[in-house]
Amino acid sequence: MTAAAAAARKLSREEVAELVALALRSGLSERDIAGLASVQKLLGRCRSRRRGLGPTAAALVLLLLLLLCAPLPQSALRLCFWLRGLSADGQMCVLGLPDLHNTFRRPLDCRVCHNITGVDRKSNLSHEEFLRAYAYSMQPVVVEDGQRNWSAREAFSFEFFTRIYDNDSRALDNSGSECQFFPYDTEFLNLGDVFSMEAGRVGMHSNAKPWYIGWSNCDSSAASVLRQHYKRPYFIPAISESSKMDWIFMGVPGHGAHMHIDDVDNPSWQAQIRGIKHWKLEPPAECYYECSSLEAIVYPGQIIVLDTNKWFHETHILGEELSITIGSEYD
Repeated sequence: MTAAAAAARKLSREEVAELVALALRSGLSERDIAGLASVQKLLGRCRSRRRGLGPTAAALVLLLLLLLCAPLPQSALRLCFWLRGLSADGQMCVLGLPDLHNTFRRPLDCRVCHNITGVDRKSNLSHEEFLRAYAYSMQPVVVEDGQRNWSAREAFSFEFFTRIYDNDSRALDNSGSECQFFPYDTEFLNLGDVFSMEAGRVGMHSNAKPWYIGWSNCDSSAASVLRQHYKRPYFIPAISESSKMDWIFMGVPGHGAHMHIDDVDNPSWQAQIRGIKHWKLEPPAECYYECSSLEAIVYPGQIIVLDTNKWFHETHILGEELSITIGSEYD
């Protein structure tokens, strides 16, 4: 048996389904891939030993190896990014670790989402209802009065975060070595780049280059300042332990995060402090025909709660105001 056939034999049915979904999301069709001469040759060697292995699995194994190992011309690289809705300019990798993680993500039992047809909206959400209906299910909810007794709306601004992460701060030093930074489709390499951008770009002046970024704060001094202005959302009971890490996302209207799925430990909430954000949720590929796509608009003062480990999600900033959100996980 060839090495390629041996590798193919190790694929489970669920992994094959995920590889198929990856190719389809990239704009390829099964017929296109299965028709490749190299795939046909490989299938001819494998067919007598493993009749149950379809052409798509072998083709996608080859495709993944090519993406990971083979040098690609500039035209092919640009096509890879275009198929994913991204610009090739400033991109350092064709495939990042999240992309590879998504490929081999554990398949979802679609029964957990097949009856979900929309994002609920609630006010005065009790601990009991939150635990029963939302905390550990796939049912997303927007809590319209979620930021009760917070001062974040008045305090948080680009300038506020610039003061926390100034050039001489411990928070900025720690952000480079200890915390995660998400540049999305920007040229920024770290928070130092973000908070040194020119005022016209921050103020969204005409012809200024748009931007959207996110980061995790794991610096205790920054956390103590942030938590003067927000606290555990009132609907999350005290028995539910919250993460000590804050997640902050910031950007200008017309931009946001591309469709992705998270790899975090627990469900999470995200509070819309400033600006308006449109959320689009998609079930995993294995549940496309059983579960619905969902959408929600989250306004300042509201909190969206969802399991971002199970819902693929993208965001798009609406309106005319800079969007600032902060969130965390709970168990």
